[in-house]
Amino acid sequence: MPDRINALRARVAAAAAGAGRNADSVTLLAVSKGQPADLIRAAAAQGVTHVGESYLAEALGKLEALRDLPLTWHFIGRLQANKTRQVAERFAWVHGVDRLKIAQRLSAQRPYHAPALNVCIQVNLAGEASKGGAPAAEVPDLAAAVARLPRLALRGLMCIPPEEPDPGRQREWFARLRALEDSLNSGGLGLDTLSMGMSGDFEAAIREGATIVRIGTALFGPRG
Repeated sequence: MPDRINALRARVAAAAAGAGRNADSVTLLAVSKGQPADLIRAAAAQGVTHVGESYLAEALGKLEALRDLPLTWHFIGRLQANKTRQVAERFAWVHGVDRLKIAQRLSAQRPYHAPALNVCIQVNLAGEASKGGAPAAEVPDLAAAVARLPRLALRGLMCIPPEEPDPGRQREWFARLRALEDSLNSGGLGLDTLSMGMSGDFEAAIREGATIVRIGTALFGPRG
């Protein structure tokens, strides 16, 4: 694993340098769904501190098994209304907010003693029925409403664009998300996060301004 993580960090640094950015401006989020807790522990020993999970039941067991480590946990899957309480209580970030109802529940269920829950609005850039996310046209109103909720910190936007083998086409999708964030910020929202890019396209995402890249296979290898 050390060799894989070092190679991944080198690729992140190269992509950042190609965009005139510092590698430190990109957070490597280890996507650990389907991976055992001991592999997350091994990644943490190599300095990986941000971990993303998509399935709540699987994540809760890992949270307990790794509670001795100073990890920052991100929920990155589609979030159902009946599962918001444990996410609000146990995670530091939620990347898949696409409805006001979900944000309202997270706000109401976030413990008062905890810091604000960092949230990103998921945008369905291509209108794919198989993926979550709000249509881009609805994001300005949704973002304004989410930003007003207590105990939440609206940090930015997230997307899972269509799979594209061509880096130029990958960049086109990520540029759309960046432009949407720029538009929202021109209205005063002050967003600072673009959660975009996975193992197959994270370099294109970094070149278009990604601040969080969600990496599973390139970090852990194929799931068993």
